[in-house]
Parts: sequence; structure tokens; C-alpha cells
Amino acid sequence: MAGRRVNVNVGVLGHIDSGKTALARALSTTASTAAFDKQPQSRERGITLDLGFSCFVVPLPGAEPGTSDTLLQVTLVDCPGHASLIRTIIGGAQIIDLMMLVIDVTKGMQTQSAECLVIGQIACQKLVVVLNKVDLLAEGKRQAAIDRMTKKMQKTLENTKFRGAPIIPVAAKPGGPEAPETEAPQGISELIELLKSQISIPTRDPSGPFLMSVDHCFSIKGQGTVMTGTILSGTISLGDSVEIPALKVVKKVKSMQMFHTPVTSAMQGDRLGICVTQFDPKLLERGLVCAPESLHTVHAAVISVEKIPYFRGPLQTKAKFHITVGHETVMGRMLFFSPAPDNFDLEPMLDSFDLSREYLFQDQYLCKDSMPTATEGDDEADAKADHTPGGHCPRQQWALVEFEKPVTCPRLCLVIGSRLDADIHTNTCRLAFHGVLLQGLEEKNYIESFLPALRVYKLKHKHGLVERVMDDYSVIGRSLFKKETNIQLFVGLKVQLSTGEQGIIDSAFGQSGKFKIHIPGGLSPESKKILTPTLKKRSRAGRGETTKQEEGTERPEPMQPVTISLSFKRYVFDTQKRMVQTP
Repeated sequence: MAGRRVNVNVGVLGHIDSGKTALARALSTTASTAAFDKQPQSRERGITLDLGFSCFVVPLPGAEPGTSDTLLQVTLVDCPGHASLIRTIIGGAQIIDLMMLVIDVTKGMQTQSAECLVIGQIACQKLVVVLNKVDLLAEGKRQAAIDRMTKKMQKTLENTKFRGAPIIPVAAKPGGPEAPETEAPQGISELIELLKSQISIPTRDPSGPFLMSVDHCFSIKGQGTVMTGTILSGTISLGDSVEIPALKVVKKVKSMQMFHTPVTSAMQGDRLGICVTQFDPKLLERGLVCAPESLHTVHAAVISVEKIPYFRGPLQTKAKFHITVGHETVMGRMLFFSPAPDNFDLEPMLDSFDLSREYLFQDQYLCKDSMPTATEGDDEADAKADHTPGGHCPRQQWALVEFEKPVTCPRLCLVIGSRLDADIHTNTCRLAFHGVLLQGLEEKNYIESFLPALRVYKLKHKHGLVERVMDDYSVIGRSLFKKETNIQLFVGLKVQLSTGEQGIIDSAFGQSGKFKIHIPGGLSPESKKILTPTLKKRSRAGRGETTKQEEGTERPEPMQPVTISLSFKRYVFDTQKRMVQTP
């Protein structure tokens, strides 16, 4: 198609009142049906409540004159800056190719600016920092103030992947919101040139099933219902059928537009409006539209997990987080696990999950903060050390997420976990982790149908003492089990004595939790020496004889008690709760 536009999506993110919408308006030549705070509530409250879309068109950098792709369409995604609308920001960030972080030059980095920077690090590769409202700086000190803020921002970006990102001063709306429109924006043409130099034309793939992220849905009298959004994969043409998977509804495409321009086809990366008939727009505020039967609804998922370093506090198993997948945010309960200890250094698998491997259950996501410390009790430190062999963290970790309500999403989509119930007035990062959805569990009864195949195990360690020797091949143990424990469940499991012998639990001994251990190789002479003094001392006292040693007679002092160690695995999702020992 001659004159086809190559579309890139540029996110406009930042703290509330940093002037994002004014900047989008100053840059744009064409507005969509949902741009510049058109919602009545947005105008009433004076803030952006939803994603806004607008665009400007420039010659495609590097395109030869006369070629078909001669225009670059820059779609601006204006994200709200208010803390309570972070769900919308996260949804918007997942469809952008480059991010503009808008900073109020008179205030610098603020809480939501920092959260937007975190989202940017997760969701996109390139950043441009825009220092807005430079017109509010005193003219004589303006350049010095801009230089100071530029240095501050460079320092902020130093430890991020955006180190060295360009920083540019502008005044999108000189004089503020109430100023007359005659005041011309400052620095906009320079910003457009900077964006042109920074935008990498993304490789778009027309293959694969059609999938579109819908952010607005509304009706046009006499036409039908329009769904606007960004195509995430595949292509679409007039007359194609599309499915709204969350509602299990299939509709035929009646017409399509890109920013008020009718088109007959569109592909990955394009910003598009699709018109269908006989569909109530109230049923779909935002969500996904796809090729029929190409997407599935999942009740739980296995995801790869990476903790966001700015999040304070641990990521704990059984904890609930707000899980954002595309434009959907639902509550989800987490269960964290890592590779088995021998596989901590294995190369991460970013696009698949191997069900044939065994995985180690973790009480919490492993990071430097969760390493054993000198101040912890021995048992607590031992338990942590078991789960962090060598004191280092695995290269990849995962979680099972169980959603409170089903979500519809593609495989390998971005997942972000947050604590959105945290106080928005405290200066803390609410974004906790991010990851990739590797395997969705579609069946409602996934607990019975899938989880037993997920071989996540806990390492269990029990410690007891040898009470006495029965003969060269048998000892009686105690303090390993509680009185009420059914010892029969442990019969046949191997134990290790601190003297070096291996034994097998043979049977219960009496009713008090004691048990008999069979030593297949027999007790060594050294072990007998260690155990014998203890036995003699006990037996003498038992017969009521005096324990006072005879003067001048040398008797060995009882050695340290001989301990019994029992170690086994128990698989978290094994319905029979079996105990397994490695050969």
C-alpha cells in the first residue's frame, strides 16, 4: 500500500501534574477518540484518568524517497500520573516502544516518577527524560536550574539500564493550564528531532495469530461499536472474524481506522480502531481481542520471577499481590520455588518451563536480603542455608500464581506484581516483581489435573539422639518424633548417625516416640566406645547403685551424645504426602 505509515508507540509517563497531557497535545497533530482528557471526569478533576492516544507524523528516518514506507507515525500514549491509577499506567507501558519520562523541573523526581521509571525498566528499552515547565524558572537563573536538574537526573539514571539517556528541557504549556493558547510551546521542535534520533524502527512480525490490546470501547450511532487499541501480534483485514475471549463472543470486522483514516488491513504495532456490530460497549472497557480460539482463559500460571530491587520487604509464599497481565489486574496468591540446589547456576530459560525437572520450594523469593545471618538462630540459619547452597542465589526463580478470578492472556506475556493497597502517600515503591507467563493452567480443576506433575519439593531435616545400644547391629533412638507421630510412616527411611554409620528405621519402640534403628554394616568399635560409657552410667544408676567413682579408678567421661539425622524430600503437590530419599 503506497504511503503506508510505520507506527511506533511512545509512552508519556510521569508524576501527576508534571504536564504530560499538555506535552502530548503540543506534540500531536491528530487526536484519537480518547485523547487529551476527553472524559468528563478527567476535565472535572483536572487530571488524566485513563490512557489517552494521539499522534504526529514525520518522514521516516533513513527512508529513501519514493519508497512505500516514507512516513513514521509516532503514537503518544498519555498515561495518568495519579498513584491510584497505576494499574492503567502498567497496562499502557506494555504497548510502548520508547518512554518519555516527564519531570516537573521545579520539583524533580517524585514518587510516581520513580514508579514510572521502574515500569520503564521492565517494559521498554529506550528512555528520553523531558524537563517540563522550564518557563516557571526565573529567567536569569533558568539555565543554571536546568543544568542542576539535568545533573540530578543523570545521577538518578546512573544505576538503571537508561544510564546516559538524553535529557531535554521544554515548556509544553507556558503560563500553565489557564494561560491563553496564543503562548507557543517551547522546545517542541527540538524534542521531535530528539525523538526521531532515538526511535528505533521495531521489527514487526505479520505472522502469528491476531492479538490486540483494547484500551477503549464505545458506540457510534448508526455505525456500531468501536474497539480501539494496539495490535500486539499478527495482522487483521476487513471482514475477518475476531473473538472477545473474556466474553466468548465472536464478531466480524465491519470497518477499521487508524487515527480517523480508513484502512483495509493492519499489523503488529499499529494503533487501530475496529468497528463491529451488535455488541454492547459496556461489556468491554479494556482487555484483549484475538483471532477466534487463539487465546485461553487461565485460573493459575507458572511464571518466571524477578524482584524489583526498590520494593521493601520480602516476597513470601502464600502472600497475595495485585497481578497485572495486560490491561487486567487481579489478586493472586504466590508460591515461590527455585531450581534444585545443584542447578542454581543453570542458564535461565526465558521462554519455556521444564516440567521434567525437580524444583526446590522456597518460603520466600531468594535474594541477598534473605541469606542466613549471624544473628539468626541455628535452626533458622540452617533452613535458609539448605535453600541457598553456597550462600548465593539462583540465576532464575519461578512462582505458581493462583488468580482469584480467571484472566485471559497470551503465553509469554509480561506479568507485574504490586502491592497497590500500600499507602500512596508514603515514599515507597509498590511494584514488587515482574516476570513472564510461561505456562497457563486452563482447567478449573488444575489442582488435581496439573499440580501433581509440578515436582516442587521441600527439604525436611529431623534430628534425634541415640538412647542406647541393643546389639552390634541395633540402637534405640529418641527425640526424632513426637509421641503421637505414626512411626510406621517412617519405617524403611535411611538415617545417619553422627559417628558415621548409616541406619534404617526398623520399627517403633514402645509408645513414647522411641524407635529401633537397624545398622546394616554394624557399629564400628569406635562407635561402641563412644556409646558404652553412656550405657554403663545409665545402667548403674538404673540399678540404684552409687554413681560415685572409686578413688583412683579411671573411667572415661561420656562423650558427646550421638545424634541421628533424618533427611527426606516431600513434594508439595503430592496428594499422598510421601517421603522420598535420594538413593
